[in-house]
Amino acid sequence: MEQKVVLITGCSSGIGLSLAVHLASDPTKAYKVYATMRNLDKKQRLLESVRGLHKDTLAILQMDITDQHSILTAQSSITEGRVDILVCNAGVGLMGPLELQSEEMMRKILDVNLLGTIRTIQTFLPDMKRKRDGRILVTGSMGGLQGLPFNEVYCASKFAVEGACESLAILLQHFNIHVSLIECGPVNTDFLKNLMKTDLTGESEEVDTDTRSLYELYLQHCHNMFQNAAQDTDDIVQVFLEVIQSPNPLFRYYTNSALLPLSSLKFTAMDGSQYIRAMSKLIFTTKIADS
Repeated sequence: MEQKVVLITGCSSGIGLSLAVHLASDPTKAYKVYATMRNLDKKQRLLESVRGLHKDTLAILQMDITDQHSILTAQSSITEGRVDILVCNAGVGLMGPLELQSEEMMRKILDVNLLGTIRTIQTFLPDMKRKRDGRILVTGSMGGLQGLPFNEVYCASKFAVEGACESLAILLQHFNIHVSLIECGPVNTDFLKNLMKTDLTGESEEVDTDTRSLYELYLQHCHNMFQNAAQDTDDIVQVFLEVIQSPNPLFRYYTNSALLPLSSLKFTAMDGSQYIRAMSKLIFTTKIADS
């Protein structure tokens, strides 16, 4: 049987790396994986993880999703001349008071998370349409479904990804192309370590003392969430594999059912008030108790 050609973005660590390893190590050699990353200097972890695997199941390509030329160069390096399964996984985070986010930082978040995802799909979509066959998997986030304090720009980028994918899914069903969002909560990857996090240790006239206190509470909440609810990448990869192997994949998959009750509040009260109160109480309980 002909191998399915899979291209995955963001493979230097985390979900992308784990998914590439799982697919490339399939004993039936069902997949040819093109694992891409912006900086090939970071490929060592992936190479160590796939040591001993057959060379005909994995190739590593340089691809920067913020650079259209880089995406096209990677596309031209695919020897099979096609991509059957496209996994848009690359992403970056930004956390801190909105008043301190520079335009440069905000543009980077939008360029990677939103425009990078769209650029990648744009590049590989025409061939899928011509074949009238394909799968597009996008790493989503609970931050794309519900607002999170001090993550305004990140959530905005992921909300936008949700809208782009939902719009595409309506159209692409007529081309036998399945679009799926894998909605992740906290994951034990380098994402939290690598996200751009605002440091408030210095004095800043733009941030009042109450905001500083609330930010500290939010950081503690994040620490607790990652301690108590974070999933391993292998758990997330199992959801991706379910989507890839399903004959008729769904549009949304949730990797952590424990986080769904809060999300559902957005639809329980359509004006959004219940969700906002519940999240505020959950995160800022200490502050509320003190006031």
